[in-house]
Order: sequence, then C-alpha cells, then structure tokens
Amino acid sequence: MIDVTKMTGEQITLNLNLIEMIEETPDTVITLTTGKKIIVKESRQMIKNLVILYMKECHSAN
Repeated sequence: MIDVTKMTGEQITLNLNLIEMIEETPDTVITLTTGKKIIVKESRQMIKNLVILYMKECHSAN
C-alpha cells in the first residue's frame, strides 16, 4: 500500500493490487481495476518509485 495525495490535499492509502494504469494528462490519473479514477498530485514516476520502494520493503521483511 502506498500513500498518495488527491488534488484536494487529502492523503489516501492505495492498494497496489487495484492499480490498472497510471497516466499523466498532464494531471496524474490512476485508474483502478474497479474502473474508478483518482487524480493525484504525485507524478507517474513518483508513484512508480513508491511502488518499487514498497515492494522492496515487503521482500526484505521476509
């Protein structure tokens, strides 16, 4: 799970398993497998970095 910031400033925690696609249009839009779209302040690259960091933490905890 990663923390992202909605355009309203609200921070949410996002389940990585629900991410289907991330676009920059120029706002960053995360499309979930449910069809819901979330616009966030973080860049596409920043979200990729957060996912990678989270996955590394999960694998090193074992």
